[in-house]
Amino acid sequence: MQLSVEKQHIARFDAAPAAWRGAVVAIGNFDGVHSGHQAVLTAAKAEADHLGVRCIVLSFEPHPRTFFAPARPVFRLTPATLKAALIAALGLDGTLVMTFDGDLAGMEAEDFVTTILLDRLAVRHVVTGFDFHFGHNRRGTPKFLQESGLLHDFGVTVVAEHGDEGGAVSSSRIRQALAQGEIGHANALLGWSWSVSGGVKHGDRRGRDLGYPTANMALAPDTALHHGIYAVRFTRANGEVHDGVASFGRRPTFDNGRPLLETFVFDFDDDLYAETALVALIGRIRAEQAFASSQALIAQMDRDSVAARAILAQMPPTPLDREIAAVWPAVLAQMQSLAFDAR
Repeated sequence: MQLSVEKQHIARFDAAPAAWRGAVVAIGNFDGVHSGHQAVLTAAKAEADHLGVRCIVLSFEPHPRTFFAPARPVFRLTPATLKAALIAALGLDGTLVMTFDGDLAGMEAEDFVTTILLDRLAVRHVVTGFDFHFGHNRRGTPKFLQESGLLHDFGVTVVAEHGDEGGAVSSSRIRQALAQGEIGHANALLGWSWSVSGGVKHGDRRGRDLGYPTANMALAPDTALHHGIYAVRFTRANGEVHDGVASFGRRPTFDNGRPLLETFVFDFDDDLYAETALVALIGRIRAEQAFASSQALIAQMDRDSVAARAILAQMPPTPLDREIAAVWPAVLAQMQSLAFDAR
């Protein structure tokens, strides 16, 4: 499927639009697109505006850490679809996804510059974070990139570390916060409301029997989110946003099965099955727990719903949250047309 470049948000590297040559290129994994990453992307966009050219991101799939240690896949904060939506929401022109494989891992840093940046992309300017490395044995340091820019006549900006009172903002800090259920802290580091996406699956209809029909999503196995109950916003594939309350866990009252995200969408009565939805976690209500009876569980779910509505009323969507929801339908459709995993 050939998409209009003006509307295209994402492309595979081996099918990069010709109009994306000569751009300012921000390079990195950008897992989480957190506030530190946003400083890199903001610098790239400012440089592109100054030069009057496009601004794109070059990113990699799978995550290099997962490639090198497949038995221990990294907890992905933003798989490819969500990352592309965030980059589009931040106003950049597109995301190029390059396959991280043995060939790329073994490529010499000099070849990455000449083959990827110059021959394939004809970069005008490259922007990276202070800790970005590339090439075999990570020989492509920020200093190496700057020297390559002088040698080959393209600009280079290396953005300094971005931090707060807790230290450098990093994907690792955010993963740790999510694993502990500290949604507010994670979202503050991100600069947006952390979200997960997936296809809505048929369940055992137990929630409907309890008076709480849920949209059930099986998240990636590497998802290390703390099991618990959360106030959420649910974005449909068509861009509609609805408030809700969600449980992520193993349902210890019933079967203690595989982890599922089960979202009760407030004031809603429509068919969601087979949709790929985006669920933003706004606040944590409580930990997952087992109940002695269905009646006790229902009573607690009633209290959880009241708590979720209160949290959501106090915490309206951020401007970036609104932009993510606005671009979600277009990015999702393009990812699916390109046969990416839509999570």
